[in-house]
This record gives sequence, structure tokens and C-alpha cells, in this order.
Amino acid sequence: MIKKLLLAFSFLAVSMVFAQKNNDQQSVADASEKLRLAMISGDKAVLESLILPELTYGHSGGHIDDAKEFVEKLVSKKSNFLTIDNTNQSIQIVDKTAIVRNHLYATTADLGKEPGEVSLDILYVWQKTKSGWKLLARQAVKAEKKK
Repeated sequence: MIKKLLLAFSFLAVSMVFAQKNNDQQSVADASEKLRLAMISGDKAVLESLILPELTYGHSGGHIDDAKEFVEKLVSKKSNFLTIDNTNQSIQIVDKTAIVRNHLYATTADLGKEPGEVSLDILYVWQKTKSGWKLLARQAVKAEKKK
């Protein structure tokens, strides 16, 4: 009887861990989608609600924005995304940290520049907080051209 009870408890505990991990992965995917939409709209309140004050946002050209600069560039349209398509997304949860990788293809119309296109591979680091998943770090690299 005790063995059956321990087996049932173990199964329940493992099931709860997997359910939480799946919930976390969905929550991170949802936060990633909100970020994508906010980067297009330039909605300051939404952008600020999705990032940590310690954000480090690395561009493929080497420049690194802090949280304030990241938000200001999008709100002012200095960085103006007309479209953003994320593909090949993977999400890995490690405790209260999520590592998200994806390919980003976007059309842009940054202030003072000709309309353009970008094709980047992105690494995002999200941290779980009391108010949800927040972006802590992002690094972009130019995507390799397919042969």
C-alpha cells in the first residue's frame, strides 16, 4: 500500500513539474509575442511592462542599448519596425530564466534612413518575476545566408 501511495505521489509530482514547465513555456511565448507587437507599435507602456530596468539589448552591429534607450528608439521611431516575423523559435526554461532563440525577419523605416529589411538570429533572456516574464537581455547576430 505504501509503495502504491509513493508511486502515485511521485507521478503526481512529476506531472506537476511538467505542467508548470509547459505553462512557463507558453507564458514566455506569449511575452515574446507581446514584445514583437510592441516593437512594431512603439507602445511605450507595453514595452516598459515587458522589460527589466537592467535590460541589455545588443544589436547585430555591436551597439548595446540600455532599457531607456531601447524604449526611446522604438517610441520615437528612430528604430521603426513596419513588420517583424519570428520563425524557428525555441524556448528553454532553466529555473526562473528562459532562453529564447529565433530568426527575425523585419521590414524597417527608421527615421532618416531608406526603408530596409533585416534578417537576424536572436537570443533573448527572460526572467520570471512576480508580475510575469520580463526581458533581461537580447543579442542579435546577422543571419547566415543560405547557400
